[in-house]
Amino acid sequence: MMSRPNRPNMLIFMTDQQQAQVIDERHPCRTPHLNQFAREGITFDRTYTTMAHCCPSRASFFTSLYPSQHGIHNNVCTPTAIQKALNPGVETFGEKLRDAGYSLHFTGKWHISTEENPADRGWEELKVTAGKDVYMGASIAAWQEMEATVKSAAERKPGELLRPGWDEFVLYGTADKRYEETDDYDVVTKAKERLAELKGAEQPWCMYVGVLGPHDPFIVPEKYAKMYKAEEVELPPNYHDSLQDKPRIYERMRRVWDQLSEQEVKESIAHYWGYCTMVDDMFGEVLEALERTGQADNTLVVFLSDHGESGGAHGLYLKGISPYEETYRIPCVVRWPEGIVQPGRHVESLVSIMDLAPTFMAVADAGDLNGGGAGRSLLPWLRNENVPAENWRDAVYNQCNGVEIYYTQRMVRTERYKFVYNPADFDELYDLQEDPYEMINLAGDPARKPLLSMLYQKMWQEAAANGDRIFNQYPSIAMADVGPALAIGREAKRD
Repeated sequence: MMSRPNRPNMLIFMTDQQQAQVIDERHPCRTPHLNQFAREGITFDRTYTTMAHCCPSRASFFTSLYPSQHGIHNNVCTPTAIQKALNPGVETFGEKLRDAGYSLHFTGKWHISTEENPADRGWEELKVTAGKDVYMGASIAAWQEMEATVKSAAERKPGELLRPGWDEFVLYGTADKRYEETDDYDVVTKAKERLAELKGAEQPWCMYVGVLGPHDPFIVPEKYAKMYKAEEVELPPNYHDSLQDKPRIYERMRRVWDQLSEQEVKESIAHYWGYCTMVDDMFGEVLEALERTGQADNTLVVFLSDHGESGGAHGLYLKGISPYEETYRIPCVVRWPEGIVQPGRHVESLVSIMDLAPTFMAVADAGDLNGGGAGRSLLPWLRNENVPAENWRDAVYNQCNGVEIYYTQRMVRTERYKFVYNPADFDELYDLQEDPYEMINLAGDPARKPLLSMLYQKMWQEAAANGDRIFNQYPSIAMADVGPALAIGREAKRD
């Protein structure tokens, strides 16, 4: 724990739907502010979210709990929400920091509950997007009022999806707004204004800045829409994945995206990169505002995203039912000049989005969150302490219970392998050392049966430890090749 006089301020900058790979200095997407920030801090290269979907991942960030523990499984703002609020008794780091003497300042995206807003968890609200009163989707009455028109392929605009009977969706394009007129710029402006007011503050503070970018659609001001040339964009290495050895749901989703020509795919990626660069510019403005307060040295700043974006990988886009690296691995960079030893390092150990809240608790001397939660403090990494492998996790896990449609999926990601349990389809196994783009599903290889059994057992053990809901034994449901008793039963415990 930190001594109370030395407790740092905290500034959290959370993006929406950003791939981890785009912040690499070697990547064609330019993020100069974040690159400099990383040189002054620590990059956690293998950080994973608990679900590639906004609400459950954000709830995991704020609570250090899995969806089975905090209660948020899919989009809370639709009629198909499994649950619309955090479970009773679940804490977020907000009220813990408030009780520890921090002032809290919130601007941007919430999207955790339809019963509470940030103020209900201790924050002063500067601007809230995706708050408790937001409704996402269209009612039956709204659909009944829509015109029943069907566009022809000749009428399709670049980046547009033809979806007969559905509303228009255009994946990318140029916005009719300037940078300073975007909603996210207003979020950032509120942060900058409050930072100016916090100059010289004696009370430690925590600020959360949550932008909507680079969430789809990738429609950005002209400067960013034209920043990258499509002809210089390479298709993702796994774009031409046939999907023949993968669950059919991915093929069903890809049918929608196959309307896009390879040129449109490249244009969409160019726009996505432009969006990421725009977000980086906003992050730079916030960092500048922090510098002007004179408190940057003792402010722990975190840059991360809630989940990633398929971005054409495997021929898919967006997020949700997609267990791949592009959607589950997220950017995570921490800077704290007075608290980080040997900045500029990259940490390759497996990190979870649930690890940030325990880190905040540790540096704020704020006690345990939710009895310790499912995450672990990253403070040893910040101090550059030796962390023996046996004292850190050897795998990260997900809990996917679907998006606005329901679909169960569990993932175990170890140092080398990724195992995906699909109860409604066949399983997936990837050797990430030999196959980093997850092209070859090894689950059907008889030689991998012992490995699959071991990964199944790890899945069941983690599920049991965190109150997961996948233990029903009815034969038409219990289709896992290895059942839970082999992992957590009495004989298994004696092994």
